[in-house]
Amino acid sequence: MLASLYIQNYALISELKANFNNGLTIITGETGAGKSILLGSLGMVMGKRADLSAIGNTHEKCIIEATFDISKYKLQTLFIELDLDYDHQTIIRREILPSGKSRAFINDTPVNLEVLQTLSASLIDIHSQHQTLELTNDDFQFEIIDALADNQQLITNYQHELQNYKSYISELSQLKSEQAEALKALDYNQFLLNELETINLELIDLSVLEQEYEALSNVEFIAEQLASSLDLLNSESIGLIGKISMLKQTLSRISNFSNKYEELTQRVESVLIELKDINIEVEDASENLEINPSALEVLDAQLKLLNNLLQKHNVETIQDLLVIREELSIQVQSSFNNDKRIIRLEQAIAASEKDLSNLAESLNQRRQKAVPILIKQLKQILQNLGMPNADFKLEFTKSKVFKSNGTDDLSFLFSANKGSNFQLLKKSASGGELSRIMMAIKSILSNYIQMPTIMFDEIDTGVSGEIANKMAEVMKQLSNNLQVFAITHLPQIAAKGDTHFKVFKEDTDAQTQTKLKLLDKDERIVEIAQMLSGSSLPSSAIAHAKQLLN
Repeated sequence: MLASLYIQNYALISELKANFNNGLTIITGETGAGKSILLGSLGMVMGKRADLSAIGNTHEKCIIEATFDISKYKLQTLFIELDLDYDHQTIIRREILPSGKSRAFINDTPVNLEVLQTLSASLIDIHSQHQTLELTNDDFQFEIIDALADNQQLITNYQHELQNYKSYISELSQLKSEQAEALKALDYNQFLLNELETINLELIDLSVLEQEYEALSNVEFIAEQLASSLDLLNSESIGLIGKISMLKQTLSRISNFSNKYEELTQRVESVLIELKDINIEVEDASENLEINPSALEVLDAQLKLLNNLLQKHNVETIQDLLVIREELSIQVQSSFNNDKRIIRLEQAIAASEKDLSNLAESLNQRRQKAVPILIKQLKQILQNLGMPNADFKLEFTKSKVFKSNGTDDLSFLFSANKGSNFQLLKKSASGGELSRIMMAIKSILSNYIQMPTIMFDEIDTGVSGEIANKMAEVMKQLSNNLQVFAITHLPQIAAKGDTHFKVFKEDTDAQTQTKLKLLDKDERIVEIAQMLSGSSLPSSAIAHAKQLLN
């Protein structure tokens, strides 16, 4: 409920603070007194765009602050979704700066207008003859029938399954798209993979292969160099082994004369031993050396293949090729694995469709049972509101798609007069009829769901006499379940209020200001008497006002 409203520097309101209670609150005042200003300030709280012209004193900021008691509204989940701190006493504040910039706060947390509009829709509902289009909206019509059918938990279950269903559909679409792309590339990827699998890459050392290739390519040159080396080692004229042997013999003759000569002799002996070993290995290498064109051809082909692969894949090492081979293997394999995943998803979609169909059928059956109850209650209330022949039909047809609340399409049909054909409500009802139908519907809904504070803005225009009394009774009954405000010109409605505020203008030397005053019992008698007879207050008007209040 709206607990309090504070307004500062808004239009003709310099400063205003009002506290409100549950039940039916009446707001009256002469035409032009400023009731529209009051509604405009509430519009700011509900997230309407700010207008610099709304500031009274353009040198100061405008503040509108509304405090709501939301302890009965079960809005904790909504606050979590909106990333707001929950408090039973929730304060919404709008500020319009002289620069024209607007700011909004919920419990001192800055918010944008979208968040403000989302929350305020659950807190306050302003209803006038010009704001009944909601009644012709399909979503609202389903909200009515589902409230009477007590379908909320069933709808929650349905929407949870619908989310799963859409997730499966999306995943399947993505998978089929990936599969189509994979199939396009499958042949090429398979070719690249086969190419890499023709060589056992794990056992290949590219540097060793290149050395073997160089050796086989230069075998004749190697043979010549080995022969020359053997000649240098063993030639009688220039052989190193013979000369080093002679050097050893020469030094050994003086080795007994000094340790120094002994050491030199031993070092020459070591060199001689090493040369003999070298000679043996060179002889082995020379003897084992052979020209092998076929082996050279094999190595050449292998190296060309490896270098082509490195160049094709734009990498430098065998390890890089191994990584690419693994990636290609996964891609090729996934092309075949997708078939199994697609089958599983199609099975999940079929199961989900069956569950959705069952839930949608349950929703339809409960709605069908609730329709006669709704029509009966609507006709009873509307009969008292001057529409004795009003009648309704609610027809359901099955949609081919799963909608957010089932598979029902709803036609909300209305007939205002006996013998008239039923037509869609949005095409056949007048503004005044829609206004009264909306009042009746909200009166019914209040018995089934927790509704926000409702403000009726002069919906009694053009209504008088007994109908006004009946309309007042509907408002009074509605206020048993929720907080109701009624801006009215009718004394019959004003007299039904639990509390009564008057909007009026007050002139000062500097400016005209709009004020809001809570009337006491005597002031209410005077106000209602004036509504009955005008500014003059005959005793009959006073008596009639007292009678209405009693």
